[in-house]
Amino acid sequence: MDLDELFAKRPGEPLTMLVKEDLDPLSVEELKLRIEALRGEIARVEARIARATNHRASAEALFKR
Repeated sequence: MDLDELFAKRPGEPLTMLVKEDLDPLSVEELKLRIEALRGEIARVEARIARATNHRASAEALFKR
């Protein structure tokens, strides 16, 4: 899926606003801090995906015949 296509559907979403933000006014230090924050968010999302995957696998195992 093209990112522009995804973001066009959600113009008010924080992620949409984040990726469209002008980075030129930010200092190198601010950009590094932003990267660290984004890495933290990626880790949080990956953990949520893992929980959802494990939950689904547990449910499928429970109802498997």
